[in-house]
Amino acid sequence: MVSFFKKNDKDKIEEKDIKENNIDITKGNIPSHIAIIMDGNGRWAKERNLPRYMGHKAGVETIREIVKECSKLGVKYLTLYAFSTENWKRPKDEVSALMKLLVQYLRKEVKELYENNVIVNTIGDIERLPDLCVKELQSAYDKTKDNTGLTLNLALNYGGRDEIITAVKNIYKDIKEGKLKEEEINNDTMSNYLYTKGIEDPDLIIRPSGEQRLSNFLLWQCAYSEFWYSHIKWPDFRKEHLHKAIYDYQNRDRRFGAVK
Repeated sequence: MVSFFKKNDKDKIEEKDIKENNIDITKGNIPSHIAIIMDGNGRWAKERNLPRYMGHKAGVETIREIVKECSKLGVKYLTLYAFSTENWKRPKDEVSALMKLLVQYLRKEVKELYENNVIVNTIGDIERLPDLCVKELQSAYDKTKDNTGLTLNLALNYGGRDEIITAVKNIYKDIKEGKLKEEEINNDTMSNYLYTKGIEDPDLIIRPSGEQRLSNFLLWQCAYSEFWYSHIKWPDFRKEHLHKAIYDYQNRDRRFGAVK
């Protein structure tokens, strides 16, 4: 879909490196939970003199490919940072376009996701989203909740700081009401008050587009996550890049603060 567009030098170097190295991830351990900050849609569009909306639309095609590949590889959880609490600051027409794309994606893909044993879940304060978005998200979850394969977590109106503050408020409320004792608060307790309750912490966090920061994403959960950055912008991100990220992950020494 995008192969005829001109890529910048960093993209070309990275793609050349991936093609020239034989990457075999089948013999190693596949991350149980992969989280992706889907970055670079706007810049991808700008480089091609297209409206930002077209970058987001192209990014949806990438979502489709990466969801299929993660499901095929046996990944348990795939969390996609789709819309942050800070993204409301963007121009209204861009926010509106993103909300329409979300509805279109769910309506178009939920049948295939269901048939491929994928669970569609959300994390974040989705009540602030337009009613139609909330309705489609709930419908997608209801249709797929009994599946047993990949769980696709769409992070919408999500912010790591907001998540932690909400958790602290709810813990305080439960202590006041006698549902929880102060001495019972530990890492597991905190995790159970987060949007990601019952979901394993991410093993691997991927951020395309060249930026190297978390941008308020999974701040509690990323304590021992491995990070992988790429200059490839999200609309150009393909399963080969996913394989490279997993391959690098498989060749790292994860000690979790201990010594082997």
